[in-house]
Amino acid sequence: MLDQIHLLAAVTVLGVLEQAYFFLQVIYARRVFGISPPKISGPPEFERIFRAQVNCSEYFPIFLALLWQAGLFFHQGLAAALGLLYLYARYCYFMGYRASSSERLAPIYFSTGVLWILIAASALGILHFFLSHYVGLNILQLLTA
Repeated sequence: MLDQIHLLAAVTVLGVLEQAYFFLQVIYARRVFGISPPKISGPPEFERIFRAQVNCSEYFPIFLALLWQAGLFFHQGLAAALGLLYLYARYCYFMGYRASSSERLAPIYFSTGVLWILIAASALGILHFFLSHYVGLNILQLLTA
């Protein structure tokens, strides 16, 4: 079983470490700009860092669910590769947003595209499972025949 999920687990750990890095960047920005919790407003430089972290945190559960579904039901290697692309895009998003709000656009569009591919892989994998397990229809055999 572990050989079927090790790549997904590795990408998950990298994702958690990335989230921790984003959290630490907000803590550092709070110190630099003198903004104590629970305040969330301040100079634009702080607000961009804060918003980038919050945006990344909001999408993280969606990413994890899709990563694991695509990996378990479609293909672990493809899901893990897409997961790495997503994490890289989110890092670029965070750094771009930190610099300027317009610098966040290309990475956010790219990461959204990766999520859509994970959605498609998840849906196809789950559909294939239901059809083969409950209906006895194996789409892969039909396509290769």
